[in-house]
Amino acid sequence: MKITLSFLVLFISSMAFSQVDPEKLRDDLKKLDALHDSLMPKYWTVNSLFGLSGSQTAFVNWAAGGRNNVAVLGFVDFTAIYQKRRIKWSNDVKLALGGMYYTDSLGKVQGLQKTDDRIDLATSIGYEFKQHWFLTAIGGFRTQFLDGFSFPNDSIPISRFMAPGYANFSLGIEYAPVDYFNVYLSPIASKMTFVNDGRLADAGAFGVRAAELDTVGNVLKRGLRFRNEIGAYFRLRFQKELFKNIEMKTRLELFSNYADNPQNIDVNFENIFTFKVNKWFQASLQWNLIYDDDIDIRDSKGRTGPRTQFKSVLGLGISYTLTNTKK
Repeated sequence: MKITLSFLVLFISSMAFSQVDPEKLRDDLKKLDALHDSLMPKYWTVNSLFGLSGSQTAFVNWAAGGRNNVAVLGFVDFTAIYQKRRIKWSNDVKLALGGMYYTDSLGKVQGLQKTDDRIDLATSIGYEFKQHWFLTAIGGFRTQFLDGFSFPNDSIPISRFMAPGYANFSLGIEYAPVDYFNVYLSPIASKMTFVNDGRLADAGAFGVRAAELDTVGNVLKRGLRFRNEIGAYFRLRFQKELFKNIEMKTRLELFSNYADNPQNIDVNFENIFTFKVNKWFQASLQWNLIYDDDIDIRDSKGRTGPRTQFKSVLGLGISYTLTNTKK
């Protein structure tokens, strides 16, 4: 009521004193818009980062050897949070795609290898039943854009779009004492694995049931392309500017399957440091650690079994940030 009355008073004043002065009328209308923006409640907080980085290396008569290459990496890191009274709705979108072209001395492309490939979507909605405590439902989805290979073999994909694909849903309690930190625990969580490729599904890749074969290797029953696990889920998130122009963003996820080796906990850990050089340039350092005992990996000695997966990415390039934008 107070907001409406304020607008009405300002509008009548503008019309009464600005009839013979169009410039003043325009100025008063701008003030009216500013007053509207300042008085209306703001429910959305948006924080987004868009980046593109690259490098080029060329060798001419280089005694130590090396391969000419061009590397490019693009990424999007977007967060939108809606909060009104006791309702909080958070959305995250993380996309990344990068690769390296190997060329000969004449610039002819000899090969292409991925350096990053990621689609990671997450959403959560919570109800604050007590200060800083929320009853929260979480959903998420992860996969990749392009085929992946185990080089030097670049003809047989070891992963593809939706092979694997991961979806999860959980219901639990979230504790969020401050904007930059929250902890979530769910005793009822579902983790779904999709392997939308017949060859990989038959091989039992990514934990799905493998095909049944006869004694000479003929397929009696095709492998499954879907697996669902029920268990407990834990998530920790932290995002804050530690020092001026240095921000840290951390996410730790743990999952335990109640029905199959609950002591073997799946781990997905991500830690990102961003170093802002100026408005358009920034450096980033990213570490990813994954452990899933359902995924068999062949090591350099030819042994196959569950392995800790680790990825490190250091980048410097063009970036554009939108932060704390409320509507």
